Amino acid sequence: MSAPRVSVVFATRNRARRLDMLLRSLAEQTLPAAQFEVIAVDDGSTDATQEVLARHAAEAPFELRIVRLPDSRGPAAARNAGWVEAAAPLVAFTDDDCVTTPGWLESGLASHDEHPGDVIQGKVELNPDELDRMSPFAHFYFQDGPDGGYPTANIFYPRELLERLRGFDAEVFSTVAGEDTDLAWRAFELGARPIWAPEARVLHGVLLVGAVKRLRVAARWTPLVQLYRRHPEMRGNLVHSLFWRQNHWLLARFLLALALPRRLGAVRLALAAPYVAYLTDRRTGPLIAPYLLAVDAVEVAAILRGAVRYRVAII
Repeated sequence: MSAPRVSVVFATRNRARRLDMLLRSLAEQTLPAAQFEVIAVDDGSTDATQEVLARHAAEAPFELRIVRLPDSRGPAAARNAGWVEAAAPLVAFTDDDCVTTPGWLESGLASHDEHPGDVIQGKVELNPDELDRMSPFAHFYFQDGPDGGYPTANIFYPRELLERLRGFDAEVFSTVAGEDTDLAWRAFELGARPIWAPEARVLHGVLLVGAVKRLRVAARWTPLVQLYRRHPEMRGNLVHSLFWRQNHWLLARFLLALALPRRLGAVRLALAAPYVAYLTDRRTGPLIAPYLLAVDAVEVAAILRGAVRYRVAII
């Protein structure tokens, strides 16, 4: 058999149902199955992941290779264990909470052929079949244009470039917090360019994680601040060169409004109104506002903790 043109690599952990959906979507690619391979890295799963992988390995039209890590090592280390096994000159990353559209690989390859040596970033849309799950207690992600993050939900790297980069930095980014962004910016420092390929689309799921887990997710971002120390040019993507996210800026305005004297009523209203609208502009109205405020406060605290630890001015 001829070597594949592209290797699909993803890490998975304890998402057997989502994993099944992803593998089924890969079986529907318009790119002939002989032209791609799939490398799935099981990052220490304890659910039915191995059974799902074994079934698809036997039935899938493409070659599915399985890398099993006995203990969870985090997404960076898991992806590294996958891409080093790739036989193709192009590596396509996605995540186990996504499904691919049929033309994903063909579109990514077309962009790669036009821009060899560069990093190809595709579009991430919300899965339309899961929009009814949207809630303040759900995890989801979408991207309709380049934003400087370069997530592994949908991105293509030349294998030769990954070799020069030595893959993801699993020592510095041992958890889910900026490991994919760091890889991309290191690639650009070597001369690769970011190429936007909107036709290479994946669909991100809407995962109901619950109130407590969403707070835990908000608290995990401290290591991400290292990105802005490593790659100062990323500051251009910050809101007003200081705030990590728009809601952090709005929260800062809101807190400033609370601190101002009452006689400055008009100024206080102007400062606070955007954040109040952010908290209440949803079907629940103001009912969920205290929880959203708590999520933002935990997230800002995590970023400020990183700002102090890594000596970076960011909120």
